[in-house]
Amino acid sequence: MTNDAVHSPSFGDFINHDFLKRLIFIATPIILQSILFSSKGLIDILMLSQLSEVDIAAMGIAAKALFVITILLTGIATGGGILSAQYWGAKQHLGVKRSTVLSLCSTVLFAFGFALIFYFYPHAVMQLATSSQEVIQRGSDYLSIVGFSLIFSAIVVSYTASLRAIEEPKVSTFFSACGILANIFLNWVLIFGQFGLPALGIKGAALATLLSSLFEVVLLITYLHVKKHLLIINRADFSVITSLHDIKKFFALSLPTTFNFLLWSVGIFSYHAIMGLTGVEGLAALSVMTPIESLSLSFLVGIANASAVIIGNDLGAKNYQKAYYQAIALVIIAIIVTCFISIVLFVNRSYILGLFPALSPETELLSHTFITILALGIVLRSLPTTMVVGVLRAGGDVKFCLYQDVLTQWAFGIPLAFIAAYFFNLPPQWVYLFFFAETLFKWFACIYRFKSKKWMNNLT
Repeated sequence: MTNDAVHSPSFGDFINHDFLKRLIFIATPIILQSILFSSKGLIDILMLSQLSEVDIAAMGIAAKALFVITILLTGIATGGGILSAQYWGAKQHLGVKRSTVLSLCSTVLFAFGFALIFYFYPHAVMQLATSSQEVIQRGSDYLSIVGFSLIFSAIVVSYTASLRAIEEPKVSTFFSACGILANIFLNWVLIFGQFGLPALGIKGAALATLLSSLFEVVLLITYLHVKKHLLIINRADFSVITSLHDIKKFFALSLPTTFNFLLWSVGIFSYHAIMGLTGVEGLAALSVMTPIESLSLSFLVGIANASAVIIGNDLGAKNYQKAYYQAIALVIIAIIVTCFISIVLFVNRSYILGLFPALSPETELLSHTFITILALGIVLRSLPTTMVVGVLRAGGDVKFCLYQDVLTQWAFGIPLAFIAAYFFNLPPQWVYLFFFAETLFKWFACIYRFKSKKWMNNLT
């Protein structure tokens, strides 16, 4: 930091063509992967919307439960990714590999446990969000099958975090695309019963997800071995699980991040349960919004994850001033991009809802209002998402991210939405509006923390 201070670099010294080129190089594959992942959920809903609103509602709840665990796995893998990014910036390649091994072992273990829970207790999970027996049964059929795809998802998220950290996000993006294309094809075959197979409905959607997840993992592992990649894992590499020093460093980042992601994702599921208090129409409309929201946030997610890599590499190389100024630029870019996406979403809202023919007139009208609220909500999420997912976490400031997410979501957002739905019996659109209340508090907290520079840590 002393050398930086002597030269007194300015904002413009770090925000140049090379910076933008690097951002595009890292963010584009992540954006594409996020779009593909969101498209997968959207296509599932679109195909099931050909059947009934009950299937849409059941799929929405079951998918949220799956989302909670996927986010938990991502939280564990993020700890490994943070370390890998800084090890890569410090040119310590062995550290990257050891972090990946710890990530794989931890995520697969957690995934297997939750796969068993979804298989043996799917009804209990569904009952957390709805009292409709028909919705519970359809959702249970889906969960009991799709839960085992979590094991393959664990492998994918661990490798994805490390590949992004070493600036090779296009690898995981390509194989993610292959998996999603396989999922779309298998959905068509198994949901509607093509090629002489029985029409399995929502069970077909679950089986398609399971098989396509396996397909993606096989392709990715095969590629790494063919290329003799840095991230090939051999039996000897598992010796890291006996290193107390490496395990302590890994979980010092992973545990707060995982707990953060878990509480946040449980909060998202809680929002779904709160919407269930307003009726099946509210649940169906929210189920339609979920993939649309994910798709709309894909660019923001890409920028935020690219921020984690760029800032993590800078901090690992001890370029503190560079990290600070580039973080400001990344946040500004994120806000501009989300404003543009918001306008596109709002202008095309009628066309988007026209893709869901099974919606009743009442639910379609409600969804129309939801999209208008969502257009505002994604702009509100721009700064907090870039700060928490990218900038602050890149410096290992995981405890602040945890405290902020827990307090804003569980002390403000969820209570306000619950009061609106349960005590005041407000209509679904007003309840949905309260879902975004927490972001207002995050703006102030993130800006304050960023200006303090307490997040600027070298972890290597």
